[in-house]
Order: sequence, then structure tokens, then C-alpha cells
Amino acid sequence: MKQKAPFTIIYEDTHITAVNKAAGIGVSGDRWDDARERLDKLLGSYYQSPIFIVHRLDRDTSGLIVFARDQDTHRHLSKAFESREVEKTYCAVVHGRPAWAETDCDLALVPDGDKLHRTTIDKHHGKKSLTHFRLLLSAGSYSVVEARPATGRTHQIRVHLACLGHPVVCDPLYGARNSPKPVYLSGFKKGWRGDPLEEKPLLERLGLHAGKLTLPYPEGGLTLEAPLARDLAALITQMKKVGGASDHGATLL
Repeated sequence: MKQKAPFTIIYEDTHITAVNKAAGIGVSGDRWDDARERLDKLLGSYYQSPIFIVHRLDRDTSGLIVFARDQDTHRHLSKAFESREVEKTYCAVVHGRPAWAETDCDLALVPDGDKLHRTTIDKHHGKKSLTHFRLLLSAGSYSVVEARPATGRTHQIRVHLACLGHPVVCDPLYGARNSPKPVYLSGFKKGWRGDPLEEKPLLERLGLHAGKLTLPYPEGGLTLEAPLARDLAALITQMKKVGGASDHGATLL
């Protein structure tokens, strides 16, 4: 059966479906964004049966997301996410060159903390949050990092990276003033000699990809991986040519 873009099913059985989501499509509707084209509706139409949301990704984040296909599995997996039994690994392209090979960020977060519906830092009233980061490679004034969130707060990775001084590229909410601008090869390759009027951007959307999930399902567990989206893969390929992969490991690359 032909799959309808913008998703690719990478695993399915009678209980779950794992999807590699394209950037630009929401997982479900909410009070600020109730777009007609959204992943839960598309999958419901694809299967002609109910689909149950277990966790979420930001609209502009690409990558792996899992849906339950029955209520019992939905309850089981929802509890697993809430109790931190699920291991999540992301790949992010960020501004700057981190001085660390690995670091943790545990700043407490408040979702929907301001008028722009951004997540904000609040050490007194925020929810405990923790993200582990590892540097994978650097090229020019950009880097690629692996992010492993131990908690699941809204926009957690984006906020923590911004607070570390390395916002995700093309992030209009948490980036620097120039962060929403596209990423060009000329922006990090020394000696680039192309025509600036003809150059096309390598990336024009949020540089964040959910690459890997390890679930306590079925018995014995299940590890799923979603290949990088084409635009993000092309950018990272060029960065590797310029900067080379880090000795810290590049399992997501």
C-alpha cells in the first residue's frame, strides 16, 4: 500500500507504528495549532482505525515518533514515557563550537512560560529537567551535537542548548537574532568561491532530528532508528567534509 507523505513508516505491528516524520507537520492539534494536515489524522486515514498518541515532536522537528494502535498499548507506553523508561536520542545542528566534549544541563523549565508560548527557565517553580549532550563534530561556526533528554519537557532540548550558548540553527523561538536565517555552505567553508546570488541554502528549518528510541516493548525491548531527513543529512555531510567527525563518536551521523 502506497504511503502518503510526509511520513515514512519504519516499523509496525498489531500494537504500535513507528514513523519517521518530516519537518513541517504537526503530530496533533492543540489550542494554538489545529492544522488540517497532521500526523494523527494521516495515520488514522492510512489504517482506517484509531491511532493513539504516546509522545510528541515539535512541528519543525523531523524524526522518530511512535503511536499505539490499541488502548492497552497506549496506556503501557504512556506510562513508560512518564516513568523515563524510554531512551531518546536526538541530533542537533547548533551555532558555535562547544568547549565541552560532553555536558549535562539540568535547568528547571516552565512550559508556555511567556506570551510567545515559549518554555522558560525558572529554578524556583520550574519542573526538573535534564539533558545529556555530546559533541559530534564542528565546522566553521556550527557544530553537531547528540542530545539525550532524560525528561520530556516541551522544547527541552532547544531551551537547554540555547542556555548553554549554542542554540539550534534556524530556531525562531530560542535562537540568536540571526538564528532563523538559513544555513549556507559559504557560512562555514573557508575559501568558498561560489556565486552568492546563486547559492542555495543547505537548511532552512529547525536543525533538530529525533533519531533513536529504545522502548520497553515488546518483552525484551525494541530499539528503533530514523534516518536523517535529506536536508539535514546534506548539511551534516558538508560539515563532515569541512570539519571531520569528532573522536567523541558520531553514532547518529
